[in-house]
Amino acid sequence: MKEIKIESTLYVFESLGELPKEVLFLMEKAVEAREKAYAPYSNFHVGAAILLDNGEVVLGSNQENASYPSGLCAERTAIFYAGSQFPKAKIVRMAITAGSKKSKTTKPIPPCGACRQSIAEYETKQDAPIEIYFMGEIGKIVKSNSLSNLLPLGFDKSVL
Repeated sequence: MKEIKIESTLYVFESLGELPKEVLFLMEKAVEAREKAYAPYSNFHVGAAILLDNGEVVLGSNQENASYPSGLCAERTAIFYAGSQFPKAKIVRMAITAGSKKSKTTKPIPPCGACRQSIAEYETKQDAPIEIYFMGEIGKIVKSNSLSNLLPLGFDKSVL
């Protein structure tokens, strides 16, 4: 038997004030998107903002449905829109913010598993990493230089 050790490197910013200006702008756009979430069941609002290499910024917010599996997360709303409207553009970075309407969310909230898989698809498609920044409503912000830090041993087209 052989042991395989998997390590990921993430970076933590203590507050929005520590972010580079271009990342702060993107996170502010994610906050705007979060305010447009439709989440009457969970009361958990998520916003995502994506910067493309052509300079476009694409926003997404979670959209719930009474038939829960029919809803869509903010990250996938944004990434699928980017893919459909700008199919040749590469995704440079993504900012994500999440918060509950029931209590203040201070812990950084990473993308769910389905969103990680969807982001991985685009990272593979463009053959370039996607920087991902995520936070709650307030507090620390976590940065990953690539989705592969959040989803090691990912499933992609190479196994098909």
